Amino acid sequence: MRLAGQVVAAYGRNYLVETGDGQRYACFPRGKKSTVACGDRVQFAQTADAQGVIEAVDARATLFSRSAAHRQKLIAANVSQLAIVVAAEPSFSEELINRCLVAAEDQNMQVLILLNKCDLKEAAAAALARLEPYARAGYRVMEISALEGAEALRPLLAGEATVLVGQSGMGKSTIINALLPDAQVATREISAFLASGRHTTTQARLHRLDAGSTLIDCPGLQEFGLHHLSLADIESGFVEFRDYLGQCRFQDCRHLIEPGCALERAAQSGAIHPRRLDMFRRISRAEFPHK
Repeated sequence: MRLAGQVVAAYGRNYLVETGDGQRYACFPRGKKSTVACGDRVQFAQTADAQGVIEAVDARATLFSRSAAHRQKLIAANVSQLAIVVAAEPSFSEELINRCLVAAEDQNMQVLILLNKCDLKEAAAAALARLEPYARAGYRVMEISALEGAEALRPLLAGEATVLVGQSGMGKSTIINALLPDAQVATREISAFLASGRHTTTQARLHRLDAGSTLIDCPGLQEFGLHHLSLADIESGFVEFRDYLGQCRFQDCRHLIEPGCALERAAQSGAIHPRRLDMFRRISRAEFPHK
């Protein structure tokens, strides 16, 4: 029997699919290559009690992913918002933030930057200063302390399908547990369901905050490749660059050392933050080293 549902947990080639009536099925994709992401709406054939084979993936509204030269890692599908968690301590990677922002802009997603552990006043002030270029670019930067202030996030998550990302140690799990007290129990149950009782950690897990709001939690990120995007996609992913693209002296300007670069002029005038241009250059050199 063929059924329809949504992928609410992913681990390797194992997926937990939830149907509209709340029933859950441990599913595998058909074939060797898996192109299924947490949040996908799928069609699957039931093969046994609470088991099935995914036969088709419905058209996606968005696909948030990262990639290396020969491999794309699907993170979350059908999400409308990205929430990047950074912390006052330990230090966070600005390059990772920029890479995540580019991937979100490519999919026309809204973005929140959550500065956690703001009860550490001195460290929080320094971290907030580091985030100033992103606030200037128009991104919402919110200061929180997950141990006591995560509830302030609920209005920003309402009505959205949000994917929560961040490096390890930023307090992402604390935020999830504050918003969803039963999250740890649910994750243990799903791990057992997918792995026949063996302990495992899901790569991505969809939580339902209410009838119209979902939150997909992902493991800590240490790197975020953008090999699936073109140089033009990455340029456009820096939102404050858009007014200047196409205005360089040379049509094929890479905005590195070329004379007459419109982005360089904008950075020197203060129209765009110099650190954002530095980040773009670092990313473009890494992703397109031979151009």
